[in-house]
Amino acid sequence: MCHSGFPSSTLSCCYHINRKPNMADETAKAQVARPGGDTIFGKIVRKEIPVNLVYEDDLCVAFPDIAPQAPTHILVVPKKPIVQLSQAEDSDAALLGHMLIVAKKCARDAGLAKGYRIVINDGPDGGQSVYHIHIHILGGRILGWPPG
Repeated sequence: MCHSGFPSSTLSCCYHINRKPNMADETAKAQVARPGGDTIFGKIVRKEIPVNLVYEDDLCVAFPDIAPQAPTHILVVPKKPIVQLSQAEDSDAALLGHMLIVAKKCARDAGLAKGYRIVINDGPDGGQSVYHIHIHILGGRILGWPPG
């Protein structure tokens, strides 16, 4: 079992269990990441990379982050490859709403009854390091404010 309560797998949150996540690493990745081409999330959605899915339906998947920023850190990723929130179309509204409902279910199933944070990073200044929209669910401790 991983510290987030999910069993470990090839690509899971336990990957860095002995290493404290470094936000500077994530910020640096976001500054060099660029939209275009295939992403690791596309490969996960197509099941080319194995992960410990905690949720899957026809529209999206959810799994633990490999570089958790909180004791529980789950990603909700749509199967449709929307590059980033600022490029979403009006026709994506139902999918984006569905992702929030999935995030709520994942948070409940992960035991985050005391609360959690939902984050969508957009673009380099927003910290986006993978150009396939995704929701971060962060919880398992008191989260500071303001972030960043």
